[in-house]
Amino acid sequence: QVQLVETGGGLVQAGGSLRLSCTASGPILSKYSMAWFRQAPAKEREFVAGIGWSGGSESYVNSVKGRFTISRDNDKNTVALQMNNLKPEDTAVYYCAARPGDSVGINTSQYDMWGQGTQVTVSS
Repeated sequence: QVQLVETGGGLVQAGGSLRLSCTASGPILSKYSMAWFRQAPAKEREFVAGIGWSGGSESYVNSVKGRFTISRDNDKNTVALQMNNLKPEDTAVYYCAARPGDSVGINTSQYDMWGQGTQVTVSS
């Protein structure tokens, strides 16, 4: 069973940047599709970005396209989310998730491995 640990959250002003990292322990990540989800208070968890195990396919929710970039390093068993030009509406707990295979899922039900989450707060 893959265990996922997110780091890199924090408080930043609008327009600033943060880089989230997800490190996996246990079985290597190279055969897993990875994704970032987020959950704001009183809202459902939503898909933010995902990447196939080969790194060749990326997917983003429309609201972050052009601002966020997902990447992975299979040798280091890590997945990162670079977040630029952050907005107050990006404030949420961000979760890393993994699923076997190369296709990126956008629904929480498609993932059975999750990290504990890291808080991102963007002030206006």
